[in-house]
Amino acid sequence: MMNENNEFESYVGEASLSPIPLSISSPVIKPEDRNQIKANAVEAMHHYANQEISMLKKQADLIMQQVREIESRLKVSEKIYQSDMRFVPVIGQTYHLYEKEDHYTLSLVGPDEWGQSKNTRKYVASVKLLGDHSWDMIKQAKN
Repeated sequence: MMNENNEFESYVGEASLSPIPLSISSPVIKPEDRNQIKANAVEAMHHYANQEISMLKKQADLIMQQVREIESRLKVSEKIYQSDMRFVPVIGQTYHLYEKEDHYTLSLVGPDEWGQSKNTRKYVASVKLLGDHSWDMIKQAKN
């Protein structure tokens, strides 16, 4: 070992604790590259942090998608509750929303079920009443 003055010192102490090999059969002792150890630790830290960030971003995207779906359901539900409804809707049943001029009508009759009678209203969507009394859009008219 070298001291502060770059002079060699001899080791005095227990052989198993020696920082240098004391005999030819001693295991090779390589100096640690502390900069490499730090670089590896920083790289591992960034790798795992980026994995966690990616997972949280996916969760946030899913939550925002759910928020948009709920907002969409609210908008459709508001249109339906402002529409002409000549019956009491049943939870879990599918109904059809039509538009004529400036108001909406909720109907039991689907766009393909009118037969020979002519429907004068524009088909908007097929909807289902959910348990929370909001409406889920099953099918939307193609524009």
